Amino acid sequence: MITTAPGGNESAATERAVELAREVLRIEAGAVAGLVSRLDGQFVAAVRLILACRGRVVVTGVGKSGHVGRKIASTLASTGTPAFFVHPAEASHGDLGMITREDLVLALSYSGESDELRTILPIVKRLGAKLIALTGNVSSTLAGLADVVLDGRVEKEACPLELAPTASTTAALALGDALAVAALDARGFGHEDFARSHPAGALGRRLLTHVRDVMRTGDDVPRVGERATLAEAVLEISRKRLGMTAVVDGDGRIVGIVTDGDLRRGLERGVDIRSTPVGTAMTRGPRTIRPDALAAEAVDLMEASRITQLPVVDPEGRLVGALNIHDLLRAKVL
Repeated sequence: MITTAPGGNESAATERAVELAREVLRIEAGAVAGLVSRLDGQFVAAVRLILACRGRVVVTGVGKSGHVGRKIASTLASTGTPAFFVHPAEASHGDLGMITREDLVLALSYSGESDELRTILPIVKRLGAKLIALTGNVSSTLAGLADVVLDGRVEKEACPLELAPTASTTAALALGDALAVAALDARGFGHEDFARSHPAGALGRRLLTHVRDVMRTGDDVPRVGERATLAEAVLEISRKRLGMTAVVDGDGRIVGIVTDGDLRRGLERGVDIRSTPVGTAMTRGPRTIRPDALAAEAVDLMEASRITQLPVVDPEGRLVGALNIHDLLRAKVL
């Protein structure tokens, strides 16, 4: 809530808050934009170290840099680069044992002079682990120890007091994202790889759930033979509650499909369902899908064709399953 000083103007205070927010965004956007021209061989060297790392990327930092470091470690881990965060103060009290010579350390400190980092980094170097520094001071102790230095300096902080880390932390976060994305691309990390790291999310379900995982099989699949009557199709649709039935030949290959809509239209024409062959009302050559297709592909096919059911067939066209939109909703693919 915006408050005003005694005798002040609430409207003016509100306008000042909005303008201050705009200035913060302008400064932080400028800080990130300023990094673009400073990307050079050091950035390339950092990516190469990440790709060559046979252990884990260990991210470390104190205070706000530590918070940013945790996020960078998380982003690296979810995009194909095994990584975790170690707090340097905890490292001084035993957690250094988490770091091995096969690891790569990514240390964040805007000043490059954080006492906690200065305590542990010489030991890290003696272990033989490589070190990337992400700092705003390329002449700092941290930069001097590092194998690769990423320049994250900013012209000024967005805090009007020039005290709270604001633009500098945004810039560090952006550089971390740039590292993660560059490594992701170099590894050929794709959609399915990402889904394996996010199996509980919506993306994971879309990329890992196949039609075979959600389709109905066996006696739950509605089907009638080519010589069946419409009355038999009605009974099959009612029993299986899928809103349709497949029509198959003697070898189990699908030749058509009859839906609730087809039956309604037949009744409107006065068709005698007890004597009318199912072939007169079915749709020949219906849309089908394979069991190894992604469930998301079934969603796309249904939406594009404006249908709510799909027969599932094997490579020879034999009916092996069926699904409708409700099956996909239950699987949370939609």
